[in-house]
Amino acid sequence: MFENYYRKDISWGGQLLTLETGKIARQADGAVMARLGDTIVLCTVVGARSVKPGQDFFPLTVNYQEKAFAAGKIPGGFFKREGRPSESETLVSRLIDRPIRPLFPDGFRNEVQVIATVLSHDLENDPDIVAMVGCSAALTLSGIPFFGPIGGARVGYIDGQYVLNPTMAQRQQSQLELVVAGTAEGVLMVESEAQELSEDVMLGAVEFGHKGFQPVIQGIIELAERAAKEPWALPEASEAEVALKARIAELGRDAMVEAYKETQKLVRQGKVGEVKKTVLAKLGEEGLDAGAAKGLLKELEADVVRNNILDTGLRIDGRDTKTVRPIVAEVGVLPRAHGSALFTRGETQAFCVATLGTGQDEQIIDALPGEYREHFMLHYNFPPYSVNETGRMGSPGRREIGHGKLAWRAIRPLLPEKEKFPYTLRVVSEITESNGSSSMATVCGTSLSLMDAGTPLKRPCAGIAMGLIKEDRGFAVLSDILGDEDHLGDMDFKVAGSEQGITALQMDIKITSITFDIMRQALAQARDGRIHILGEMAKGLSGSRGDVAVNAPRITMISVPKEKIRDVIGSGGKVIREITEVTGTKVDIEDDGTIKVAATSPEAAQRAIDWIRGIVAEPEIGVIYTGKVVKTADFGAFVNFLGAKDGLVHISELTNERVNRTTDVVNVGDAVKVKVLGFDDRGKVKLSMRVVDQATGADITEQVGARRSREDGGEERGDRGPRRDRGDRGGDRPRRDRHEAAE
Repeated sequence: MFENYYRKDISWGGQLLTLETGKIARQADGAVMARLGDTIVLCTVVGARSVKPGQDFFPLTVNYQEKAFAAGKIPGGFFKREGRPSESETLVSRLIDRPIRPLFPDGFRNEVQVIATVLSHDLENDPDIVAMVGCSAALTLSGIPFFGPIGGARVGYIDGQYVLNPTMAQRQQSQLELVVAGTAEGVLMVESEAQELSEDVMLGAVEFGHKGFQPVIQGIIELAERAAKEPWALPEASEAEVALKARIAELGRDAMVEAYKETQKLVRQGKVGEVKKTVLAKLGEEGLDAGAAKGLLKELEADVVRNNILDTGLRIDGRDTKTVRPIVAEVGVLPRAHGSALFTRGETQAFCVATLGTGQDEQIIDALPGEYREHFMLHYNFPPYSVNETGRMGSPGRREIGHGKLAWRAIRPLLPEKEKFPYTLRVVSEITESNGSSSMATVCGTSLSLMDAGTPLKRPCAGIAMGLIKEDRGFAVLSDILGDEDHLGDMDFKVAGSEQGITALQMDIKITSITFDIMRQALAQARDGRIHILGEMAKGLSGSRGDVAVNAPRITMISVPKEKIRDVIGSGGKVIREITEVTGTKVDIEDDGTIKVAATSPEAAQRAIDWIRGIVAEPEIGVIYTGKVVKTADFGAFVNFLGAKDGLVHISELTNERVNRTTDVVNVGDAVKVKVLGFDDRGKVKLSMRVVDQATGADITEQVGARRSREDGGEERGDRGPRRDRGDRGGDRPRRDRHEAAE
């Protein structure tokens, strides 16, 4: 039945990678079932057969989706089905999109949709790399114009050794989390988080990964030789298009060169817009296709900018290739925020605000491998006014999620250990101006705002974006790129870290590949720029403040025996709820007995801590406590003296005088001071008031004994002894037993 079924087995990093096609999703242009271990991803590709009229861009969509059944789970929440993409799914969609997008031919405008569906997850092999490989294979088999295939791999760094595709357990021990993708010739995409590693180690990881996925590329080629469909015709430039391109250059080149001499972004954009408007008007007068001219005008714009940089070594705003734009770093700009910073670099500005919360504020994430909590959140927002545009305001898009995650990766390795700084951290980065590298401005602003809030970062963190102009006659690496240099250039290479090393690296290539020599130069240039930016940031704040912000919660950690956790929580949470309501604190209790008390005032925190310690404390013989009478009886009074613990003050221990009725001495609600005498045979606590000075709380046992001896002629117990003995042996004992049993 499956006559066009093909399978390719690839030995990859000590595991078996299997690619199958022709059995599932046979109506798609390309469909591959990729399997590594027991992780399985179905990857499909469909391309539109025609271009929509007037479309002047390439509409590529990549959707990565995880099905809960892949891990034997049912989706949580009210609606028991998968809904909108999670943050993780969005990030993996971008991870696949970025290396494949540059490999479609110029001029190809047919809509293409790539879908990767996780069908099985073995909780060892992450499906993101499997999905990337599967999508590459599906595109290669589809016949759609695609200059692939690509391969991809994850690289770890454990005990000074690189590890190819580490398991999820190995990743917990790794100093590096790096994903690299590319063709047989070179690298197209890098995404990473690192523990302050050097440039040489990072570059070595990229080279290791590139070499590591070569067997995958070869395997896809071998599968395509057997199973690929007939290739689509490549788009070719017509004679009319060639003539139109020449006419546009004739009409607009000189004016475009003049427009790009303007160094101010908005003024420059206005002049460039006027040039385009004038050229399109003249083309219309000549009866030429003005619609097709828009894309060709962008090519002219790129040609002008790129060649000017290569010819003069000067950039759009007049800088040389290594200079970083002027920087202003300000902190404490918001009076009520726990930490705030305004970071301005040229015409890019990030307003970052840090908030310190408690364990109750942690984000609960329901992922395929299992549910976990995240105590550091970074949310990046890019409102349209930041680039002088109008636009829709709504949920964050893929770009915002991706930029925020990059900054999150850069900062996370420098955060203090949760055990030493038990706060939940949230930073919001509002991009108030943008002209290139707002994600790296977010890294700088986040570092400053966290330090302003009192978060003891290991070291400040800064980021810089590098660009590339590469032609046959040479190349130029650009530090701190502008928005136009990003759009018209060949590379977006972002490096973040401290003065000691790299914490995050992201690279996207818009050409078929770059050499490792270019990457090495870019990393070295980025280090110089990063150190310069750190120096400028230090003028605003050089390190963490000595204490958390005044209006931030103060968290105190104490530890109680695990068997006492139930007593602190109480039945149905009654006790812990009462503690928080009465003291105005927040209390988090962990399974190991660690308790975190958060309060805005030291007095409130101490009240809650004393309350908790009283609950878990055990009475000590000979120790004096302050308590409250909670019940009276003929034989004595019950006193609550240590948390929820009660003890009995026998009527003979109320005072040194003879007592006829308990209520002659104490009543319910009275505050009294008691001393622990011991425990009865059932573990009940025996207390005494008579040996404690009720005014000062001093122990007067010796004074009482001496006075009793004088009064009784050397007999300390005198007439009171027999009555106490009778009380202990019988008399009131049965009634006390019945009462305590009822209690």
